[in-house]
Amino acid sequence: MSGHPLGAIVCALLAALLFAVAAVAQQHAASAVPEGTSLIRALLRNPRWWAGIVGDAGGYAMQVAALSLGAVLLVQPILVSMLVFALPLSARLNGRRVTGPTWATAILLVAALACFLIVGDPTQGNANAPLRHWIVPLAILLGLIIAAVAIGALSADPSHRAMLFGTAGGALFGLAAALTSYVTTLFEHGLGDVFGSWQTWALVTSGLVGLYLQQLAFQSGPLVASLPAITISEPLAAAFVGITVLHERMRTDALGLVVIGGTVILMCATTIRLSRAQAEA
Repeated sequence: MSGHPLGAIVCALLAALLFAVAAVAQQHAASAVPEGTSLIRALLRNPRWWAGIVGDAGGYAMQVAALSLGAVLLVQPILVSMLVFALPLSARLNGRRVTGPTWATAILLVAALACFLIVGDPTQGNANAPLRHWIVPLAILLGLIIAAVAIGALSADPSHRAMLFGTAGGALFGLAAALTSYVTTLFEHGLGDVFGSWQTWALVTSGLVGLYLQQLAFQSGPLVASLPAITISEPLAAAFVGITVLHERMRTDALGLVVIGGTVILMCATTIRLSRAQAEA
């Protein structure tokens, strides 16, 4: 792996742990707000939600450190491991036990993730990609996000609304992660370059709108619908940008690509199952 993979992996795992703490706190806060009530106003008065925000801030700081050391394709899949951390935290908060099958699923996720990283050996791409490389992929991604939000707003089914809002929010988080990979390099040249870059403002906008859509998803329907959508869409969106815009690649042969495809499918399946287990808790 290019860059400093060990440091990136350690920082990404710390980010996953902090994001897990934040997710458990925010889920309990947002899901307790009845529909028809001002979501933002209710959350701003909830200490548990603020604790989740602190966890998110710490997790994002570790994510930034990880992305400065490794590729988006390396860091973002590792963040899925937040589910492994969140399961026991959520179970303890609710006075429940994590079952044997659920732990087995968590082990499968970790094994698939390790296989993905070892076989794929992701390389860092061109973080300073020119605007013309962003236009088509960004238009496709934003078009899908807008469509998900529009369909979700019109849906009468709470589960569908939660899933679609969660998908849109997670995709925006993935976009923010890909943008972070470049924005972190701007600090070497001073705050003028940071605040003068369109990527910085796109990062801030995607992060804030993604956070709002995440809370809206938690409020709109059951966590069993929203959490898998958020958890899956974030790394997929980040990988899409990493491959199409940043030109990150997997360093492996044809057989390795087949193995990677299998591990990605297994990671998606175990992530969905773990998300449902956490939501049911």
